[in-house]
Amino acid sequence: MKKIIFAAMLLTAISACKQSGKPTAEVNKNFASLTDQFYEDGLKLSPVNATVIGDERYNDLLPNDGSQAYIKQYEAYNKQFLDSLGKYNRANLNPNDQLSYDFLKDQLDMNIEGLKYHTEYLPFNQMFALPLTLGQFGSGTSAQPFKTVKNYEDWLKRMSAFSIWADTAIGNFKKGMQSGIVLPKALVIKMAPQMLSMVVVDPTQSLFYGPINLIPKDFSVADKKRLTDAYINSITTVIMPTYKKLGDFLQNEYLPKARTTSGYSAMPGGAEWYAYLVRQQTTTKKTPEEVYQTGLKEVARIKSQMDSIKNLVSFKGDLKAFFDYMKTDKKFMPYKSPKEVLAAFENIHQRMIPNLKKMFANTPKTPFEIRQTEAFRAASASAEYNQGSADGKRPGIFYVPILDATTFNTTSGMESLFLHEAIPGHHYQISLTQENTSLPKFRRFGGHNAYVEGWALYCESLGKELGLYQDPYQHMGALGDEMHRAIRLVVDVAIHTKNMSREEAIKYMMDNEAISEEGATAEIERYMGIPAQALGYKTGAMKIRELRTKYERELGTKFKISDFHTEVLKDGSLPLSVFEAKMDVWAASIK
Repeated sequence: MKKIIFAAMLLTAISACKQSGKPTAEVNKNFASLTDQFYEDGLKLSPVNATVIGDERYNDLLPNDGSQAYIKQYEAYNKQFLDSLGKYNRANLNPNDQLSYDFLKDQLDMNIEGLKYHTEYLPFNQMFALPLTLGQFGSGTSAQPFKTVKNYEDWLKRMSAFSIWADTAIGNFKKGMQSGIVLPKALVIKMAPQMLSMVVVDPTQSLFYGPINLIPKDFSVADKKRLTDAYINSITTVIMPTYKKLGDFLQNEYLPKARTTSGYSAMPGGAEWYAYLVRQQTTTKKTPEEVYQTGLKEVARIKSQMDSIKNLVSFKGDLKAFFDYMKTDKKFMPYKSPKEVLAAFENIHQRMIPNLKKMFANTPKTPFEIRQTEAFRAASASAEYNQGSADGKRPGIFYVPILDATTFNTTSGMESLFLHEAIPGHHYQISLTQENTSLPKFRRFGGHNAYVEGWALYCESLGKELGLYQDPYQHMGALGDEMHRAIRLVVDVAIHTKNMSREEAIKYMMDNEAISEEGATAEIERYMGIPAQALGYKTGAMKIRELRTKYERELGTKFKISDFHTEVLKDGSLPLSVFEAKMDVWAASIK
């Protein structure tokens, strides 16, 4: 009853504000309540995300997010908040709330439009997969905490729902098989072994026994025994049978029905679905063809710079021969152990600290670590950043997959990789946003692919300003990374709209950058499984660089790079159109 009365009061306040045309403290307060409720209800719908950001209230929940009941709940959630948002006059909100309004409107519109497509028919793939995330969580060394007895009990409850989730995933895969919405065979071949690798004979050798090996010493003897028994039981009766069920289904039933084509346009409604994903992932109105043409131009531009470096080091031969030289010459593989590789990344960090202080006025409080990617997922993983918790208790982690340290190549772009995934890329942007308590929570803990990845790729372009890229081969590696993102614009679109095959895309990538066949294969299969996601990087980075160049020209001596970076980061992730409008207001205020 109280909720009904509050809702009526809220509508009255909104109506009064719209009529008067004047902002009021009460309306600002009510708008803040709306955004808080959007965030809180979103956490209940996505409790795994809550765990990732360090909110422990829902650590025992694992929603059946492929079920029709869940999908209807998700649809109602988005429509309810879009309706509530429509009752506000944007002009009557303060500037920060106007950014929130624009962010929220864009996100809700895109979420509702996305419901037209049967995403549930493709419940996971070889990269984005809840079963793999649960493997990380269940190891005891990731986002799921294992410090208290309740933490241990929460995980048991969460995993008790895994079997139901898997049954729904299998049911949805089957619906996809019937309607022609299926994954490519090349991806399914990788997925079945991932699932079956979780199945072991001895439960104490399971990845999911990790928390018991790490059980705190201050737990009572009774709790230690009770939890040990419960974990062995969960591993034996729920976890391993569920992974086996998923692996067997993928291997025996799904693989024969998987498609031999590579792109979305081969599926019913796939071309329209992909065009939607391009807009969603770039936060622009760009068409796939516009993105493709930008990619072709960028590939040509970067190739010209690569030729310059090849000539600088006096290499005799064409660019492809230069790529092969960098990939195969043993002098570029100096490491003997994973420890040496990780130490080399830390050395990059230490070398740029003096210049970081000049270019960034604000640095995160969240701790930072460099770790080797866990063995169970290293074969199909890329280097990545896992965000820390907002309270700083869990560090931000830069994960590096090292299958064989003796073949880890220094020319792979180690310096640019660190700038992107670690500092000042993802670690600065995500941590500073999470730590900014003046932002509403949905902005502190939400993100747009084009902004987040665009910032990280823009950071790669700061190498020389930060004292890196002094070695021409590291500069070549950085250009290789930029070329990699430009190639994505070409192959991602071509795979999903121009019938480019997996093999043709792999060849195009290897012809234009220094990448192994294994590396190119993993990348192309990523774009096949997660369409358009890879387009956000270059789109966002080009926008940030375009704005920086514009303001340097317009503001002259008034332009300060540290101020620019502060403004880019201070309001968190925004759709690119909203971001550009905000930055223009900032530049005008400097003038």
